[in-house]
Amino acid sequence: MRRLLYQSCVLAILAGSFAVAATPGYPRKTATFYAPDSPLVPKALASVPLRLPQGDVTALAKTGPVIWIGTRNGLVRYQPGMLNGVETQYLAGRRYLPDDEVLSLLPVTDRGLWVRTRTGVAYIDYQNISLDAKANLFETMQGKRHMRYGLVSDAVLDQPGDTAHSTTEPSDNDGLWTAMYAVAECYRYAATHSAVSLQRAHQSLNAVLFLTQVTGISGYPARSYVRKGESGAEGPEWHDTAGGQYRWKGDTSSDEIVGHYLLYAIAYDLLPDSDSKRRIAAAVRAITDNILNHGYSLVGETNAPTTWGKWSPAYFATNSGRPDGPLNAIELLSLFKVAAHITGDARYSKEYRHIAFDLDYARLGTRYLELREEINVSDEELFMLSIYPLMQYEKDPALLSLYQKALDQWWQNEQKEENPLWSILYQKITRGPRISLQPAIARLGNMPLNTVDWSVVNSTRRDVDMDGGTYRSRCLQSRQLLPPDELPITRWNTSPFCVDGGADGRREMEHTVFLLPYWIGKAFHLL
Repeated sequence: MRRLLYQSCVLAILAGSFAVAATPGYPRKTATFYAPDSPLVPKALASVPLRLPQGDVTALAKTGPVIWIGTRNGLVRYQPGMLNGVETQYLAGRRYLPDDEVLSLLPVTDRGLWVRTRTGVAYIDYQNISLDAKANLFETMQGKRHMRYGLVSDAVLDQPGDTAHSTTEPSDNDGLWTAMYAVAECYRYAATHSAVSLQRAHQSLNAVLFLTQVTGISGYPARSYVRKGESGAEGPEWHDTAGGQYRWKGDTSSDEIVGHYLLYAIAYDLLPDSDSKRRIAAAVRAITDNILNHGYSLVGETNAPTTWGKWSPAYFATNSGRPDGPLNAIELLSLFKVAAHITGDARYSKEYRHIAFDLDYARLGTRYLELREEINVSDEELFMLSIYPLMQYEKDPALLSLYQKALDQWWQNEQKEENPLWSILYQKITRGPRISLQPAIARLGNMPLNTVDWSVVNSTRRDVDMDGGTYRSRCLQSRQLLPPDELPITRWNTSPFCVDGGADGRREMEHTVFLLPYWIGKAFHLL
């Protein structure tokens, strides 16, 4: 139990090192009043007033410029003049503390602090860690407990926070998450040429390819699969294979198809062996033909379009399909462009230009701001994963101009998210002005090493301005971005302005959320 407490609560928080010493005696409570513009008031205090995330101060420790403040609702670290504006850091919840009622603080060295709470003790260590070192740690953790037959999976923990005992299980989007991880390993191979990265890229590529085979339906990938008798495969979307060896999940969505095609494009270009290229081309040809032969819809076990596998003009003419038009148009264009690139089949090139010009999908892709009914961060993910290969392969200036217009419309909201993955992809493909990657890289560096989904509550903080609404009726949102290590653990398909969340430490999220932007950035020399 003590070891578990240390693992779950005592983690590096990726800030600078600082000098500390024990404060002798007790604080002397003396109040001396000054006017705000008095020359005796320190300039930093006058220009940046300290707003505590929580009240009810219970303990205080100060050394040099660093002030540690214990409260009944967590721990605050304050250091004026910190880089990237993170002067006030809030540590609360089981990610950092046994409980949030801080009783006493004891700085020990220039890198750590003991925290006594009502129910236990934590030692919080502020070691610096490089992006390279963090990537190595995440790669090790990914291989230990987040792979299931090559598919990427969260770890389901037997006990909250206990990562030593866990299992894996299928999810709705195993195909998408695995494809994104395999893309990370492809770029890792491009950056390092390591045998391990090549092996992992092939392992997950093979898993994604198998999703198209396991259904027994030509060109129809499963969302996920399990071996017969394994848990987590109950419900009407699950089906047995003909031989009874596997169960696979259907009603496959555009999320899966977009993820598969991104992987197929990147793996085809970066992996060295001809057998993988042949198998990729066969899968792409089968899926593309499924979509083409069914009027731009994905058809599977029901002999009808799946719920979210629709890219046809008829679907865009419906009330539900109209706001999906700009995104789905870009998706379909990307699918056919990738198919033409990989197979070399002129039929797909011809169909691509028919979709782009005759059906006017290229222009429809530029109507996002006009037709959007809500901001959906999950849609931002699908757009960026689609537009990336599309702009990489397209050479026609007229089409590139339209795609850039579409990209800039999505970027209007995305840029405030400081998303490392979207920022790096945008920097790589935009034909417009370059952007600063520093805020996004800082968020990459500030991702917590602990990816257990401990419950997190920030909406009651006094230093957080809430926007008064919710993200898609699911979570409370703030007006400003909080540091990643103060937020719930999420993937890129969740709003970074959601300040509350988590599930009591019952799962550990896999690490593609860091590894994908990191390895793309390394491959393109952007980090």
